[in-house]
Amino acid sequence: MSASLLRRGLELLEAPGRRKAPPGLQQRRDGPRAAGAARRRKAAPEPRRNKATVKGRVVKSAIEEYHKKKAVNHLRANLQYMLKGRFVANKTITEQVLAQNRGRKSKDQPPKKVAKKKPEGTVFTEEDFRKFEREYFGRP
Repeated sequence: MSASLLRRGLELLEAPGRRKAPPGLQQRRDGPRAAGAARRRKAAPEPRRNKATVKGRVVKSAIEEYHKKKAVNHLRANLQYMLKGRFVANKTITEQVLAQNRGRKSKDQPPKKVAKKKPEGTVFTEEDFRKFEREYFGRP
């Protein structure tokens, strides 16, 4: 049995936390294959402390961050505040403010109020019709 096979077998049986062999057992091999294997062994990940975190920092939940930044509907509280006040603005002033805040596009304009037409009544009375009937048709 060769020394390299024995070394590989020992590496497989080692505990997962301890990967490096003692420095006395390692031998340098020449050639491109040996250099690649040495690089792979050197780059093997070891359990280390994460340097990106700050000591004492708590990892924030993504769901909590989403709920913090989510838009809140203040409509109910604003309506209660507005209805609680006793001062009522003049209607003409209210219309002016709304007109200033309205855009110039046709979709921003409120629909124009159509005046209701009054049912047209006749100018003539029943007596006028009877009188006209007598004169035109000659009936008494």
